[in-house]
Order: sequence, then structure tokens, then C-alpha cells
Amino acid sequence: MTELKGLFSQNIRRFGMVIALIGIALLFQILTGGILLTPLNITNIIMQNSYIIVLAIGMTLVIITGEIDLSVGSVAAFIGAISAYFMISLDISVAMAVILSLLIGALIGAWQGFWVAYVNVPAFIVTLAGMLIFRGLTLIVLGGRTLAPFPEGLRTLSSDFLPDVLGGQTVHLLTLLLGSIAAVLYIINEWKLRKDYVKFNYNIISLPLFISKLVLITLVILVFSYVLALYAGIPNVLLILLLLIIGYSFYMNNTTTGRHIYAVGGNTHAAQLSGIKTKKVTFWVFVNMGILSALAGLIFAGRLNAATPQAGNLFELDAIAAAVIGGASLAGGVGTVVGAVIGALIMGVLNNGMSILGIGIDWQQAIKGLVLLAAVALDMISKNKSR
Repeated sequence: MTELKGLFSQNIRRFGMVIALIGIALLFQILTGGILLTPLNITNIIMQNSYIIVLAIGMTLVIITGEIDLSVGSVAAFIGAISAYFMISLDISVAMAVILSLLIGALIGAWQGFWVAYVNVPAFIVTLAGMLIFRGLTLIVLGGRTLAPFPEGLRTLSSDFLPDVLGGQTVHLLTLLLGSIAAVLYIINEWKLRKDYVKFNYNIISLPLFISKLVLITLVILVFSYVLALYAGIPNVLLILLLLIIGYSFYMNNTTTGRHIYAVGGNTHAAQLSGIKTKKVTFWVFVNMGILSALAGLIFAGRLNAATPQAGNLFELDAIAAAVIGGASLAGGVGTVVGAVIGALIMGVLNNGMSILGIGIDWQQAIKGLVLLAAVALDMISKNKSR
């Protein structure tokens, strides 16, 4: 018990956000009469918040470097408009249009990264200008009207599910199989990491606590898979999210360039003295943000099955809120990809639960603002206590 308390106190923000997510989900499960955690609604939560999770991952990297990006909503809208122009007006194939859209997103990120990293214009100003520029370009491309519908290929990206090749009738058997494989791979990976930590004399948790963690997370994976299997299985967009979460988590925690991003945000001058090319790191973080903004724009447009001038409104605020609630520090140097995902899910569950209860958009915005303020305030209080 003493070890458990020590582990919790050392990771209070991380555990606090998980507990908050569970608490909010249980609260709305009770208030909505059990609707929130039904298989259909859980699938809806994933699909409705997929583009915010994509943006939150990129925004976390930007915030870790000590910067900010206010243009992601407008960029997502612009890419949605451009992709619609490519696919609907020019009849370009879905695959080629997606590739071109992602490349345009990368160029937008490079444009903004150049001004921030090499001209030293504050990111707040650069991306605020970008917000206005790309919102205006969205209106120009669409001519103030909606372009629809998209080809089936793009809708498949955002709205379809993996087919059950195993032929399940009432339960999606392929989802159960993939969930079981994921659980086994998780256990194998954790045991391997533990052996490596023992080999290099790292501090590790006791074996009973380690086994308890394995059992708990394995149960979560299996239950989550079963719930998805009860409806229609794994959404295609969930596979994209899992690839992004695993890939970016590995990149940030296990690569040299990932550690450079933390170093730049933690102390830019110390990073420069250590030989890190801080301008290059900042530049590529914005390029990455541009690509992820483009991906979010494609996912949103595909789910809506239309490109609209109003697309992307307040996406940047949701992405920033998700990253900050998930533990990213606006001062830079602190944050995790998994934390950003948890933050996005907290915002998503709040939105979904309040919508089911019939709470108006005015109160929803106010409540989300209070949650964001509370998360930052708790972070500052915990930091002050640790000092």
C-alpha cells in the first residue's frame, strides 16, 4: 500500500486525469440512465472525437516545445475544402487527393514553422494570422457554399468499420480476436520492458503491483473490445488513431529527436548549448502539426460527407484544451501523447453526455471552460507544492 501511495504521488497528474475520465463517465452513465456507455454510444464518442484526438497529438508536440498553434481549425477546414475540390470538382482519385492534401498540410506547416523558427515571429501571431488566412482561403475555394458528397473511399476512412471476415452474427468476432491479440502483445511487451529495467538496475515496481497492473489493463482492453464487438466492431478511424498514438508515443519516449523536442521546450538555451538544432526542431514540429491538421480535416470532411465553410470552428481550442487537460504545460517541456488522448476523451465524454441530457451549447461551452481552468489550476497547485 505504501508503494502504491508513493507511485500515485509521483504520477498524480497522470492518475488524476484517468480517475477524472472514469468519474465523469460514471457520472454521465448514471445521469443518462445508462445510455452513455452503450456499445453504440461508445463507438459514436470515438468517431465524433477522432479528429480532435489527431489534432491534440500534434498540439501536444507544439506545446511541449513551448509554442502554440491557433490555426489548426482553419487549416483542417481548408484541407477539407481542397480535398472536396480535388475529388468532386476535378474527379481526382481518393488516394491521390489524400496524398496531395497531406502534402499541402505539410507545406502549410512549413510556412508557419519558417516564420516561427527562423524569423523569430511569435507563434501566437503567426498562427493567428494563419487562422485568418486559411479561413479566408476556405471561403474562396468553396465560394461560400457546401461541396458534397465525397466519394465512397473517403467516407470509408471516417465512417466505416472493419468487415468481420470471421462471419460473426451477433458479435463481431474479428474485433474480439484483435482485442485478444492486443492484450497478449501488451503483456509480452511489459514483461520485456521489466526484464530490461532489471538488467540495467532501474527502479521498478514490485511484482505483485506489476501483475495487478497487467491484469487491470488487460481487462480494460478485453472489455473495450467486447463492447465494440457488440455493435459493429472496430471503426476504421480507430485503427488510424491507434497507429498515431503508438507511433508518436514511441517517437517521443524512445528516439533522440523525440527527446530533443522535450529539451527545446524545457530550456531552449541549454538545448542550444548541448548541440541541439532548436530552430530545426521547432520547424519540423510545425510541419508535423500541418500534416496532422490535414489528416483531421480529411477525417472530419469524410464523416460529415461534405466540405463546409463553417468546418473547423473552435477545433484549435478543443485541441489545446485536450493537450493541457492531459498534462501538457504551456511553459513547455512537459506533456505526453497518451495524456493528450485522455484529455480529448474527457472533453468528448463531457460533450456527449451533456448533449444526451439536452444541455444547450451555451452551457456546454461554459462547463468546458471551467473544466479547462480547473485542470490548469490543479497543475499549478501541484507544481507549487512540489517546489
